[in-house]
Amino acid sequence: MDGSSPTAHSILSEVFGFDGFRPMQADIVTAVAAGTDVLAILPTGGGKSLCFQLPALMRPGLTVVISPLIALMRDQVRALKEAGVSAGALTSANTEDENAEVFDALYKGDLKLLYMAPERLAAGGTDRMLAHAGVTLLAVDEAHCVSQWGHDFRPDYLRIGALRRALDVPLAAFTATADAETRDEIAARLFGGDEPTVFLGGFDRPNIHLAFAAKDKPREQILSFAAARKGQSGIVYCGTRAKTETLAKAMCDAGHSALAYHGGMEPDARREVERRFQTDDDLVVVATIAFGMGIDKPDIRWVAHADLPKSIEAYYQEIGRAGRDGAPAETLTLFGTDDIRFRRMQIDEGLAPPERRMADHGRLNALLGLAEAHQCRRLNLLSYFGEKPEPCGRCDLCDTPPETFDGTEAVRKALSAILRTGEMFGAGHLTDILVGNQTDKVRQRGHDDLPTFGVGKDLDRRMWGAVFRQMMGQDLVRPDPERHGGLRMTDAARPILRAEASITLRKDTMKPERRPAAKTLVSDEDAPLLSALKAKRRALAENARVPAYVIFNDRTLIEMAETRPKSMDDMAGITGVGAKKLERYGAKFLEIITGEAEVVAHPVRRKLAGRAAGETYDRLLAVQADLARGADGTGKPMSCSASLLAKVAALGADRAGDVERLLGARLAERFGGAFQDVLREN
Repeated sequence: MDGSSPTAHSILSEVFGFDGFRPMQADIVTAVAAGTDVLAILPTGGGKSLCFQLPALMRPGLTVVISPLIALMRDQVRALKEAGVSAGALTSANTEDENAEVFDALYKGDLKLLYMAPERLAAGGTDRMLAHAGVTLLAVDEAHCVSQWGHDFRPDYLRIGALRRALDVPLAAFTATADAETRDEIAARLFGGDEPTVFLGGFDRPNIHLAFAAKDKPREQILSFAAARKGQSGIVYCGTRAKTETLAKAMCDAGHSALAYHGGMEPDARREVERRFQTDDDLVVVATIAFGMGIDKPDIRWVAHADLPKSIEAYYQEIGRAGRDGAPAETLTLFGTDDIRFRRMQIDEGLAPPERRMADHGRLNALLGLAEAHQCRRLNLLSYFGEKPEPCGRCDLCDTPPETFDGTEAVRKALSAILRTGEMFGAGHLTDILVGNQTDKVRQRGHDDLPTFGVGKDLDRRMWGAVFRQMMGQDLVRPDPERHGGLRMTDAARPILRAEASITLRKDTMKPERRPAAKTLVSDEDAPLLSALKAKRRALAENARVPAYVIFNDRTLIEMAETRPKSMDDMAGITGVGAKKLERYGAKFLEIITGEAEVVAHPVRRKLAGRAAGETYDRLLAVQADLARGADGTGKPMSCSASLLAKVAALGADRAGDVERLLGARLAERFGGAFQDVLREN
């Protein structure tokens, strides 16, 4: 960062410790750094933050980042400071001292990035303060919060467009999920009449394994999934606050370190859960969807849904909190008939206008289609977002293709039972009719006299439950809120009823689920070293009072364990090890890997770690040692300073002729020829 105009790649490597950009990052960084208005839709974990943090370091002046998530802002500021970047945040969670420190840096012109909550834009004097602070770029994180129909709508986001016009600076807006309708709304509200350059990133997260399962003793299913991943950070999402508490207790009883989290908790208690999750390597949080939005924890290894999410966008965003470091992560989503009924009625009983309710049913249908898919999950998921992938080989359906059967006759029997009972009853009562179960309710209503009574005895109750669930999933029937949830046939079912179309269903078997094998992040051979590296990371994190991943994330430690660097030069090549972190932590982790302390190198040499000039420096040093007393060993001792050797090393072969000018006559007479030979050999 000493040069007058650092390049994107030099900052990427030296500050953030990455060798290359993720897909589309380079194009977005170039556009933002050039001052182009940008709207970027990138998947969670796709590296959105880097797309405004890196340009902020390339551009003059201050970049202001608007983010709705206090915990996320504090995390990012902490990580930036750890990487040697001057950053600050103004949030309602700040102490007076923290605010004073930020304002002091702001007025001195020392800050490169300033994070702010949107609510701060309503405070008097904020516009004036920013106008005098030398702001040259506005970045908006979670830009979908400007959408008035979105579930994350934040009214103060509507002030951002006016702020952009007042400051007259370019704006870069980022979000993880936004359909075409939401994208248009973001563009209109944030950019006014100007058309931003839109980057629509690929939605694939290939490191995340996708899996769904129909509910069958769901608590045991979740506990079994978690047991195979014991000791790894995970999130379990639940549909109700009460379930978070009972399931968290069950996980603790099973030997996990687990905490509940929901919107009904006191703010201090919620913050403590967030703090624990960030700092502990193995904590499981059992939460409502209120959790995770403000957590920038890259090494969450698994996410499970104990209940069906509300839409395919919500599902994508929630599973996207796993594996943000790029290392393998896994998901499991449970779903059942009650989930589908609840989600349908939630939409129908909402206050949204009819066209919005129809769109919400469409989004739920897309998720149910994913849940009941007969082939590759990823193919189904990415097709919804407009991509055309090949089968992935990394989901439960690719691992084990499901059994299917021709369900046309079963569906026609079920539809007949629905119509003959006036579309007034739910799946439980209809199943009693189909299997011929003479309950009091069946007899009282005379439903044992119907032609459909007992026509479904070829399937047991569990199979009929699966049939009704898949009929709801494929939107052939819907619960009618005006009929207390009674199933009502949709137009999509009529061709099947009239024998004009057939339907294939998945076959749910009675076989109990096998307990999944324990999942590990590395081979058995590398596992002990990874554990030792994690222990070192935890000790350093506790000492510095920062989350463990701020030191190094899981992906970086996995690469260390698998490649086993032998020197600081090797360590500099590990993903996520930037210059600042190499200087601060490199030797400590190298000692764990090699079993011996690294010989302390001169600070000038440490700055060359991982570069070709570093090896050249070492050879020049060796040549200098040989010639310290001249070629015959009898001369007066002479040597070059470390900084001078570094300058010679940086010349390269094409500028070897400059060695004598750089050394000066006296040193050139002793070392010039030999140094030129070293440069030309490289």
